[in-house]
Amino acid sequence: MSNSPDDYDRLLRSNLNRVFNERDAAKRADAIAELFVETPVMFEPTNIVSGRAEISRVAGELLQQFGPDFTFVPVGSAVGHHGLAHLAWQAGPKDGPIAVTGADVAEIVDGRIARLWVLLNAAA
Repeated sequence: MSNSPDDYDRLLRSNLNRVFNERDAAKRADAIAELFVETPVMFEPTNIVSGRAEISRVAGELLQQFGPDFTFVPVGSAVGHHGLAHLAWQAGPKDGPIAVTGADVAEIVDGRIARLWVLLNAAA
């Protein structure tokens, strides 16, 4: 992966769609193996998650908690350079109101996500 905006956009959109919107644990694990370094770290507002298996577990529990129609949708395109990328998103039921908005900020190493910060916007 180069440092082009298209590469950052592809990587962070794939993370949303193939990890945080994927309900099949095996498919999610395959995506994480492709998109993340061997020992990634994810920083949530109230938790720090280490390792691919733990990131998969957290994503799966999140989807289970919010129900079968809950979906993360990118807002705009990811931007980034020099190994740092940002993608805004919104989430909620597919046909319902937006429940939460935020952004993912990722440190990219050798074309994969090494560290991921999940930032949540304050409720309106």
